Amino acid sequence: MDHEVTAVPRAQRPDPAGHATIYDIARVAGVSPSTVSRALNKPGRINATTEQRIREVAADLGYRLNPVARALYTGQTSTFALILSDITNPVYFELVRGAETVGARENYTMVLAESQESGAREADAAERLLPAVDGIALVSTRMPDEQIRHLAARKPLVVVNRRVDDVLSIVPDPRPGIEAAIEHLAALGHRSFAYLSGPRTSYMSQLRWEIAFECALAHGLSVVEIGPCEPTLAGGRAIKRRVLAAGVTSVLAYNDIIAIGLLLECRDSGMDLPGQLSIVGFDDSFGSDFTSPPLTTIRSPLRQAGELAVERLLSLVRDEDHQHVDDLATVLVQRGSTAAPMLT
Repeated sequence: MDHEVTAVPRAQRPDPAGHATIYDIARVAGVSPSTVSRALNKPGRINATTEQRIREVAADLGYRLNPVARALYTGQTSTFALILSDITNPVYFELVRGAETVGARENYTMVLAESQESGAREADAAERLLPAVDGIALVSTRMPDEQIRHLAARKPLVVVNRRVDDVLSIVPDPRPGIEAAIEHLAALGHRSFAYLSGPRTSYMSQLRWEIAFECALAHGLSVVEIGPCEPTLAGGRAIKRRVLAAGVTSVLAYNDIIAIGLLLECRDSGMDLPGQLSIVGFDDSFGSDFTSPPLTTIRSPLRQAGELAVERLLSLVRDEDHQHVDDLATVLVQRGSTAAPMLT
């Protein structure tokens, strides 16, 4: 017995996954699928009343835009990349949270990658991600300036914790925090300190050293740079012998992790802290107040830096005007790792 087969128009076919499609929206709104696509992907291209009607129908049907389909239509993926120098460093916890918060608010997905403190690895990660994202934020990048500018010419790009000419940069200002730290040490009676520098390729490490040097001279303190140090607990532990050999009574570390490593090594060897050595960290990263004694440190506005970085990045993606980004101020957080030096 012959059976008549009746074709079901595509607009009436249910989506296999049970999700509404642009054909469902078109049927309910009484417009063509191409009109629905323009309304949802390129606002402002059709009559405002029709666009509003389409968006209301889409909301009622629970429609969610397919990012792959949108990328094919608009060339945008609603995805951005955040590349960190070291994903294990707790200094980035708040920065990542700030970046993700803004991304989610703007319906963007964040892809996270790291360079493991290597400019070559960072460049490779950026090249692999470039075709798949709308923009890239480089945090504490280790790449040369020219390489960063080359990337910025190909895709919207923002750098955090680094200044690069002709590239949008978000840089917390270390000067207020460093000045307060040196004043604090001088007021306690210290007359010498060491700056424990970070990686040789770190822009922020060099900037912090230059400011610390100026502040030390202004307050009549003798100062020496020790490093570069590996920006890890092991790096902080390894620097102890050089700190003791320098004969200083206080130190300012490039970051909290180095400072904590040094603190742990000094405690393990039986030193009286902070009597024999006052230690100041940098960034007020997660865990800096867990030590014994808790770490005096310079707080950076990391969450705000992450938020600003993504806001400015998306303004570049959308070709919108963006205001000049003022430097974000650092502040000193006094805890128990600093005190008057012991008399000898």
